[in-house]
Amino acid sequence: LHTAYRRQRQMCIRDSILLSPLSLLYGILMLLRRLLAKKETFPLPIISIGNLIVGGSGKTPFVISLALRNPRATIISRGYGRQSSGMIEVSRMGEILTTVEESGDEAMLMAESLPQCSVIVSEDRKKAIEKAISEGAELIILDDGFNRVDIEKFDILLEPEHIVNRLPFPAGPFREFAFTGRYADLVAKENRDFKRKVSYAHLREKMLLVTAISHPERLDSYLPDGVVSKHYLPDHAYFDEGDLKKLMVDCGAGSLLVTQKDAVKMKGFKLPLSILKLKLEIDSDAMKEIDRYIHSR
Repeated sequence: LHTAYRRQRQMCIRDSILLSPLSLLYGILMLLRRLLAKKETFPLPIISIGNLIVGGSGKTPFVISLALRNPRATIISRGYGRQSSGMIEVSRMGEILTTVEESGDEAMLMAESLPQCSVIVSEDRKKAIEKAISEGAELIILDDGFNRVDIEKFDILLEPEHIVNRLPFPAGPFREFAFTGRYADLVAKENRDFKRKVSYAHLREKMLLVTAISHPERLDSYLPDGVVSKHYLPDHAYFDEGDLKKLMVDCGAGSLLVTQKDAVKMKGFKLPLSILKLKLEIDSDAMKEIDRYIHSR
């Protein structure tokens, strides 16, 4: 196992070296885009929750935690994984207005978790902001908005506890050069500025873990006893009830263990679900800095 790990690491290093010229070019293009952007200002506070690294970093639970403190906020997301396009109101003050297929899993999870807020999905964030203003929003929260460089906003950048490779895509996981993090108004580092807290519902003696999230191995340290098998799908993928039922029978599981993000895509399934619930505890100093920005606007 040690030899295999060493070989895999050597291959990753080799690939990073070979792809580094492309990463340099990509990083330069993204930096120029940021430096040359003309920012538009809107007449209400706008907070962006984003990251520099491709993949999950806690953006959705961070958005939910922040919105729970700010009723009448409108969350604007691109709606990754949705089977629709254009601007769609997912919810208005807690009233669900569409389906998970049209909204995407993360947007629907936010809508169901925030009964006093509204959620909009749109590729055009500015158009969605104008819509939110017309509906009476008092605060805009942009989900995954750090790269929306043409909007004046308070940028919160989420950062994992450990970063191994700091190269931009394709040689590394970064969307831009790592040093562009200095353009953020607040950098929130995991296990320093925010911590993940996990709870469970409807656990069974034997469970099949099924999930469609990025980097599903990050769930391993949070799994309860009783997981007899694991089945991973691509991030944002939709589930087939018949396939899941067969997988449960094959491994003798009494329920599916899923995240809340997965569960919103299983409504109507006649399968027992055990839920892995994730929420974030945000450091009080970080929250005070966010509140200062909101009140200043």
